[in-house]
Amino acid sequence: IVLLTGPNMGGKSTYLRQVALIALMAQAGSFVPADEAVIGVCDRIFTRVGASDDLARGESTFMVEMIETANILRHATERSLVILDEVGRGTATFDGLSLAWAIVEYLHEHRRPKTLFATHYHELTELASLLPRVVNRTMAVKEWEERIVFLRRVVPGSADKSYGLHVARLAGLPPAVIDRAGEILANLESQEYDPTGKPRLARGSAPDTGEPAQLTLFAPPEQIVASVLRDVDVNQLTPLAALNLVHSLKSRLGG
Repeated sequence: IVLLTGPNMGGKSTYLRQVALIALMAQAGSFVPADEAVIGVCDRIFTRVGASDDLARGESTFMVEMIETANILRHATERSLVILDEVGRGTATFDGLSLAWAIVEYLHEHRRPKTLFATHYHELTELASLLPRVVNRTMAVKEWEERIVFLRRVVPGSADKSYGLHVARLAGLPPAVIDRAGEILANLESQEYDPTGKPRLARGSAPDTGEPAQLTLFAPPEQIVASVLRDVDVNQLTPLAALNLVHSLKSRLGG
């Protein structure tokens, strides 16, 4: 199983489609874009790419995504090629991440097909250290003068960010929107919270005065952790939920 991360417009979806098409052409006896290639025979090629709803059947985009994914999980075999592009993105972040994580585990333990799984859930890259047949790959990019250059190469490792604001700037969003999004992103990444423990999204980042930062008078990290743990029902907590909880608390503490 290859977990493929990388920035928006970095070429993840193109790479996935390319792999599926090359496998299909090779099995049909056609030419492939290589000097030579050794490609195994597939019994089926399964793909879950793109996103659209089905108005005629009354199915939302996420429902269509889950139906197609369920079909893959039921019918894929060890000789199948599975292409999954950002499964789980059509719902809330934690729901989508949990589903994506469980799907990778299921394919690894039960069906065991050759799989390429593109995702923006960077937390999934931890699976490479937990499961022996999972590896991380990323689309290479280079930052240059506050811009990004897409190198169109797949390299070992994982991406540390998605460069969504850079792509939004390329798309022509107003500078005011980009600047405001940058402020909100900075607050989220620095884990700035209000007294209730919620991210400070409503205000801009404080200007840099050059003075040493002072500890906040509200909701120090220890109180936030204690408050979260008090509300946890350990009897209902699943292993994945516990892992997500620990990761969230560690992020809040700056770890």
